[in-house]
Amino acid sequence: MNAEAAKRQFLEYIEIERGRAVKTIENYDHYLSRYFSQMHIRDVGDISEQNVREFRLWLNRQPGTAAGSMKRRTQNYYMIALRAFLKFLRKRDIAAISPEKIELAKLPERQLDLITPAELARLMQAAHGTEEKNLRDTAILELLFSTGLRVSELCALDTDLDLTQDSFSVRGKGDKVRVVFLSPTAKNAVAAYLKARKDMAEALFVNVPRGKAIPARLTPRSVERLIETCARKAGITKKVSPHILRHVFATDLLNNGADIRSVQQLLGHASINTTQIYTHITDSHLREIHRKYHSRSRE
Repeated sequence: MNAEAAKRQFLEYIEIERGRAVKTIENYDHYLSRYFSQMHIRDVGDISEQNVREFRLWLNRQPGTAAGSMKRRTQNYYMIALRAFLKFLRKRDIAAISPEKIELAKLPERQLDLITPAELARLMQAAHGTEEKNLRDTAILELLFSTGLRVSELCALDTDLDLTQDSFSVRGKGDKVRVVFLSPTAKNAVAAYLKARKDMAEALFVNVPRGKAIPARLTPRSVERLIETCARKAGITKKVSPHILRHVFATDLLNNGADIRSVQQLLGHASINTTQIYTHITDSHLREIHRKYHSRSRE
């Protein structure tokens, strides 16, 4: 079967039947197209273990965003797309190599960038003020820390958020719906911001327009920039982003006794393996056991 035709069917399948996000479909299209082009794949029968290996070698020699070659995590994205494509072909009884032949590169344990409780407190204070922009930025910070929302999920919120409730539903990755919870501080911050708003825009978080300009919904990049500004004002030298607040949200729950499965649900992770990255940071009780019992005989 023609490889391009099969790829088109695959992309339609993951969009319609699997409900994947548009960005995911665009990425899979890019990864597969690059493999087809580099390895001169015309028919799905042209896919082989040998040219997959050659493609991986080629990827490994491509420059990365920083010094050195392309990151292994990025290389794995290509293999994940190819493996999903091969699974689709098998599901359709189209002859091709087995998806099990595609192995992912081992990755070093992921390191989390976190801020300390003192830095978090300073960050939350950095946006305080009575102007609409201050109230908006404070509401954003409090909402991110209270809910663990992804920045894209935050930007998609509308003003119909019911602040009489302690929770609301959000549609996240893979079009999956989950429930997130509002702390009293976050509810008060959002309420104060909405009270200061003079526009009728649908979006919950908008830019503060000058003059008679129509306010526009904040983009994820706009939120990233405003958090970077707050971090500088708070005297935090390390990079702070919306995703770091998501990390802080998760580690705060685990440090205070939440179980890993509950944190997985609150974050909207499809796999528990994704949530496991937090556990090595929160095992403070293991450090205490080691400190208390290790090498007692040498004292």
